[in-house]
Amino acid sequence: MNKIKIRLNATADVQEFVRAAEKCDFDVDIQYDSTIVDAKSILGIFSLGLAKIFTVNCHGENAEFVDAIQKFAVA
Repeated sequence: MNKIKIRLNATADVQEFVRAAEKCDFDVDIQYDSTIVDAKSILGIFSLGLAKIFTVNCHGENAEFVDAIQKFAVA
């Protein structure tokens, strides 16, 4: 499982992230503190709030997905 830390600051960021996650044929989750939601769910991500540092848990490998979300990555 790959873990990537990201920050989504705007509605457009969430939409772009979800579009990239939907192309994956495996589960992708996004976590904030102890709350985990499906990364393919716009409403789920909005329920976590914006401008926070999230952890993306990829349950598979997809280089295109990782490349697509690098713009949201934080150290």
